[in-house]
Amino acid sequence: MTDDTYTPPKVWQWEPGNGGKFANINRPIAGATHDKELPVGKHPLQLYSLATPNGVKVTVMLEELLALGHTGAEYDAWLINIGEGDQFGSGFVEINPNSKIPAMVDHSVDPPQRVFETASIVLYLAEKFGALIPKEHGARTECMNWLFWQQGAAPFLGGGFGHFYAYAPEKYRYPIDRYTMEVKRQLDVLDRHLAENTYLAGDEYSIADVATWPWYGQLVLGRLYDAAEFLDVTSYKNVTRWANEIDARPAVSRGRMVNRTFGKPETQLRERHDASDFDTRTQDKLEAS
Repeated sequence: MTDDTYTPPKVWQWEPGNGGKFANINRPIAGATHDKELPVGKHPLQLYSLATPNGVKVTVMLEELLALGHTGAEYDAWLINIGEGDQFGSGFVEINPNSKIPAMVDHSVDPPQRVFETASIVLYLAEKFGALIPKEHGARTECMNWLFWQQGAAPFLGGGFGHFYAYAPEKYRYPIDRYTMEVKRQLDVLDRHLAENTYLAGDEYSIADVATWPWYGQLVLGRLYDAAEFLDVTSYKNVTRWANEIDARPAVSRGRMVNRTFGKPETQLRERHDASDFDTRTQDKLEAS
C-alpha cells in the first residue's frame, strides 16, 4: 500500500474531529472545559480512573496492598469516562492538570495530597505503606530502572502502535511498521531480562511489575488491540511466563475489574467503594437485580 503524501503547513492548525475514534479526547490546549466537582467517598484514598492499562496499574497496586494487610489502602474508585470528557472537568483538572487518568487524592494527610502520573502514584503508595518496593539500595535501584523504563516505553505501545494499528481512521504502513518494530524490540528487551529473572527487579514482585504488566503482560495475553498474532507474542516465552504468573494473582484479577466499563458484565465493577463490591456490584449482578 502506498501512503498518501502529506506536506505539513508552515503553521499547524487544529481541526477538531480529525483524529479517528478518540479524536474527541485530545486537544492541543490544557485546562478545564466545564465546571464539575469530583465526588469524595469515605476512604482516605480517592481514585478517579478508568480501566485502561494505565488505570489498571493503580487499582492492582491498591488491591495488592490490601491483600498484604494494609488496611489504610482502602479506597474509593470513581469512574472517569474519558469518552464523555470527564477528564476535562474542573475538579479533575485541579488534581491532574494534564487531564489524563488516573489521578488520586490522599485525604489521610493535611492538606490532602494530589498524585498524578502512574509511576508517581505507585511509588507514592509503595513508600507510604513500605511495600512492593525493595529495601536494599541496589534492588531498589533496579526496581526504579524498570518502573521508569515502562513509563517511557509504554507510549510507543499505546499512543504509537495502538493508535495506528487499531484506532486510526485509516491504515498506513509506515507508522504501523515503525511502532511495531519498537514494540517488538521492547518485548525482546523484556524477554531477555526475564530469562534470568523471575520478576523485573529480580526475585521480588514489585511496583515495576505492577506498572508494566497492564501494558506488556496483557499484550502477550491477547487483551490489547487484538494484536497478539500480528506481533507473534508467543515467541516471547519468558514474557508470557511472567505475564501468566502475575495474571493468576487474586489482587490482579480484582484490580483489572475496577472502573471497567467494557468486556463481559461479570468483569465490570464500574465503581469500587468497598471490598464487598466485587461480590455484589459487578455489572452482571446489577443487571440481574
